[in-house]
Amino acid sequence: MWTTLQEELQKGNTKSLARIISLIENEVAGYEIFLQSLPAATTPVIGITGPPGAGKSTLTDSLIGLLVNKGKKVAVLCVDPSSPFNLGALLGDRIRMSNWYNHPDVFIRSLATRGSLGGLHPKILEITDTCKAAGFDYVLVETVGVGQSEIEIAGLADVTVVVLVPEAGDEVQTMKAGLMEIADIFAVNKADRPEADLFVRNLRLMLAPAFATHSNELPVVKTIATQQNGAAELLEKIEELLQQQHTNERRSWLLAEKAYYLIQQQRMKDVQKNSMKLQIEEELKKGDFNLYRFVQRFN
Repeated sequence: MWTTLQEELQKGNTKSLARIISLIENEVAGYEIFLQSLPAATTPVIGITGPPGAGKSTLTDSLIGLLVNKGKKVAVLCVDPSSPFNLGALLGDRIRMSNWYNHPDVFIRSLATRGSLGGLHPKILEITDTCKAAGFDYVLVETVGVGQSEIEIAGLADVTVVVLVPEAGDEVQTMKAGLMEIADIFAVNKADRPEADLFVRNLRLMLAPAFATHSNELPVVKTIATQQNGAAELLEKIEELLQQQHTNERRSWLLAEKAYYLIQQQRMKDVQKNSMKLQIEEELKKGDFNLYRFVQRFN
């Protein structure tokens, strides 16, 4: 089965890709050997992140259109919030990309976070590498806007775009958020709103100390995603960054982040939330439940 699927994947068969992703999500026997046999791929991964309501999906839709018009094949992974109780996903915002679902050069897959706190799917690395092996020119990963814990995207993407809106609030507080530290590009969306220019100016001032740690000034691009304004400039900045040679040190750090994430997943494989919940319920019936004594049994 896996051999046939891999052959179809390398031919660019999106149905096989969709099936492989489902098999990986459910950890069907043989998926690890399949991943180990994947060829090396240099397909760029673009991460798009930011707070809820910033317009990430609409901006992603604009980027898809620009890339397809250039004759590029694009895979889009949309990580959606999921219930912490039943792990189901809210996939409603995919309607913003409905134009592309039947396009031969676009593959879109919605993934649930399944309780992951970092804004990403537990198998996001494996699924991204599978998409890279399917012959796409770009892989876009749009993540849940969960704030400070979303910095996991930095270990996955070659270029990370942080989408903000003029009403982001106190710029000082915004800059303290963890996701602000992992941006390669800032997109200030809904730039037709009042005080957008003031927000952009203040953002550039706030970023000034960070320029010392970057070889180039971090780009800040104004966009109005609903009107497709600014998307072309944003894509131009993304491609400029992709063309710049990443240093070996940066690449090594990115791979170390990925390796750490995968090892963490493997170590936690035997810890099941459902069984823990049942054990906790039994302990609560007895009374005198102590969370720290309970956790110690898993060490």
